[in-house]
Amino acid sequence: MASSTLRTEKLDLRLTPGAKQTLQRAAAAAQRSVTDFVLDSALASAAETLADRQTFQLNPEQWQAFVAALDAPLQTNARLARLLQEPSVLEQDLLEPPPAGDAG
Repeated sequence: MASSTLRTEKLDLRLTPGAKQTLQRAAAAAQRSVTDFVLDSALASAAETLADRQTFQLNPEQWQAFVAALDAPLQTNARLARLLQEPSVLEQDLLEPPPAGDAG
């Protein structure tokens, strides 16, 4: 790992002996410690997972369309409004009394 930042946090993992052996072999093949190998692999995976949730890039035409959509007046959606006013399936169970004579 190229960073000189002091590591002060700890993360414990439970894994199978086979998984540990695989990580050890991979770290050795990369000529790195298991800690560095696992940390860098996990951080790369995390960055990939979060990439589309942190930033996005648009060309000028896409940017103009995006800004126009944000600036446009709200459009009402009658079906959505009705859906949000109706009790959900879970709420219906709470509102409806159980059938008479149903001892379960």
